[in-house]
Amino acid sequence: MANYILAIDAGTTSNRAVIFDRSGRIVSAAQKEIKQSFPQPGWVEQDANELWSTQLGVVVEALNRHNLEGSDLAAIGITNQRETTILWSKETGEPVYPAIVWQCRRTAEACQELHDRGYAELIQAKTGLLPDAYFSASKIKWLLEQVEGLRARAEAGEILFGTVDSWLIWKLTKGRVHVTDYSNAARTMLFNIHDLSWDQDLLDLFEIPAAILPEVKASSCIYGYTDPAFLAAEVPIAGAAGDQQAALFGQQCWAAGEVKNTYGTGSFLLMNTGEKAINSKHGLVSTIAWGLNDQIDYALEGSIFVSGGVVQWLRDELRLIDFAHEVEALAAEVPDSNGCYFVPAFTGLGAPYWDPYARGAIVGLSRGVRREHIVRAALESMAFQTEAVLSLMQEEAGVKLKSLRVDGGAAQNNLLLQFQADLSNLPVERPECIESTALGAAFLAGLAVAFWASRAELKSLVHQTEVFQPNLAEATREKILADWAEAVKRSLNWAQE
Repeated sequence: MANYILAIDAGTTSNRAVIFDRSGRIVSAAQKEIKQSFPQPGWVEQDANELWSTQLGVVVEALNRHNLEGSDLAAIGITNQRETTILWSKETGEPVYPAIVWQCRRTAEACQELHDRGYAELIQAKTGLLPDAYFSASKIKWLLEQVEGLRARAEAGEILFGTVDSWLIWKLTKGRVHVTDYSNAARTMLFNIHDLSWDQDLLDLFEIPAAILPEVKASSCIYGYTDPAFLAAEVPIAGAAGDQQAALFGQQCWAAGEVKNTYGTGSFLLMNTGEKAINSKHGLVSTIAWGLNDQIDYALEGSIFVSGGVVQWLRDELRLIDFAHEVEALAAEVPDSNGCYFVPAFTGLGAPYWDPYARGAIVGLSRGVRREHIVRAALESMAFQTEAVLSLMQEEAGVKLKSLRVDGGAAQNNLLLQFQADLSNLPVERPECIESTALGAAFLAGLAVAFWASRAELKSLVHQTEVFQPNLAEATREKILADWAEAVKRSLNWAQE
């Protein structure tokens, strides 16, 4: 019998494959880092073929580690880095250009021009998003303009566009299925989240031919089947969701007002807002959480561009650490950051600042600041950025949160989570399985093929949760939050000509 669900977790810095059993527990997993390239300041690219080959490799590795075959899988769920833009030949399957990663800021000026021309309100009304280089639309437009002959090929129906989910599904089915789900379509800045269709006004604005776009379907349904050449079986691909929406689902934030934060390369806070899309006035975005059982759930989101990615910077560029896991112990050697604040605006700042011209800053340096203080300040920057979004989110949704659920790689860091609880004055809840993104993809796929009967059954799979309680004097909390706000001010508009 097919007693397992495979979750494909196509992240920004690594590809993972995670296999779950019927109890929702991980039985096998494999992971491999993927390369990013930075051809110009603020530009971020990846090799789309490497994304595919690495993902297939970790799938096979995860199966082999538990002596499983493709026929043991009831379904596959896919979750992915969102907004990353890939265009490829419909005939050959070859990408026409490197994947432009969601972090890339090459189209910042073009998006600012949309603001200046008065299109921000229209775009937000239709998509819930703000005009920003973060989303896919301006990346597609850039490719059509900059790659020789590409626009003509696209208009002739020879080119396909996809976010990473679409690309992987297309590859797994050997080009038989060109599809995306509601949650990923909602991140392109081309999809009307209210009438659930590609928006012709926006396609015209960005000069994008509709022929390149994938079909949009529910987040939990059978899209197609894997070609037997890959897993020696036709396994249903039955779930797809952008990584942050998948984490929201995996954390079982199914009621309006429930919030999770994922500490990944970036940090992403999502609040389930139920059937209502909230139109933010202060830098958050409204998006589709998922489409399930003929119903759309919406979410309010704050996107932080660099969170756990700061640890990679400490390791790879500054060489203050040799391994990521050293951060917690090193930061714990000092009681605080000694007045040092680290704003990791390497590619600008996302919510709630939305400044593509901000750049990283370390402020408050004194002669007594040591390596440990800088490492601690870097760690604390994740919590400061989270709190800025969390505070605004409660204000705009008109709710007072009871807790914050967390996941992602950095959620293993106890010092970070305690500091987050102190800073946000909220209990921070960490589930036993912090692989909420993969779990959410597995849940969506499993529901589609009746591997699990209902969300009620999924509730019974929740395992132990650890809670970090706030324990910081209010005066201290207010002081460090004010200092952080001042540090952010010093980083804004740095790269603007």
